Amino acid sequence: GRFGIAAVNSINWARLMAQVVYYFYAALQLGAPQRKVAFAVPTGNFGDVFAGYVAAKMGLPIERLIVATNVNDILHRALSTGDYSASTVTATAAPSMDIQVSSNFERLLFDGCGRDGAALSQQMKHFEATKAMQLTNAQRESAAALFSSARADAGDMANAMRWAFEECGEVLDPHTAIGLHAARVAEGIPAGVPIVTLATAHPAKFVDAVERATGLRPGLPARVGDLFEREERCDRLPGEYDAVAAYVAERATPKHG
Repeated sequence: GRFGIAAVNSINWARLMAQVVYYFYAALQLGAPQRKVAFAVPTGNFGDVFAGYVAAKMGLPIERLIVATNVNDILHRALSTGDYSASTVTATAAPSMDIQVSSNFERLLFDGCGRDGAALSQQMKHFEATKAMQLTNAQRESAAALFSSARADAGDMANAMRWAFEECGEVLDPHTAIGLHAARVAEGIPAGVPIVTLATAHPAKFVDAVERATGLRPGLPARVGDLFEREERCDRLPGEYDAVAAYVAERATPKHG
């Protein structure tokens, strides 16, 4: 395009490349490549955990990637039973996981069907039409070689937050707590293999949920301690594509070269 800009959402490949880095960094701190490491990853759109899959494909010795979901559990159902069927989204205290259709999961399914784009396209068209899909045996077997999953309800999430605070002195946000729950209930991880839970947000973003679980109301990080005293600036636009595109074009720097 004219401006060379892109949205850095969880399906953007540039974001996945950056996420691959901290799998390598964490594993190296724990003895890789001589020692395998497992990761528990809270996820809704399958982006962060797919970066772990990419790291494994690059040669990082990952024992297991544990997909942690909340009650919006399409990924848990797909990995544990093969049922990839969308249902109504339930609002939770972990809103980034309140997703039913996970954009990045299609990338894993592509590898699971032997990188047959035509076959996957047909499968996804069926899903788009019916909102239901059963993974093939090949896709399930391919995923099971590296992935497992766990589901956390509101009670599981709160218990994980409370346990982390009381036993470890760590204050977790709801998403990270779901990852911790998945790590604690994980099965089949060999003795001596550490499990890293990926933290996803600062607890101050979810003060009410943290306070309910721990009795502590977390404050803002020092670097943004005066955030709510700062001047708030916003522009209101009509809900129309052309208006938004024109607004961006007026303010973006044209791409050179």
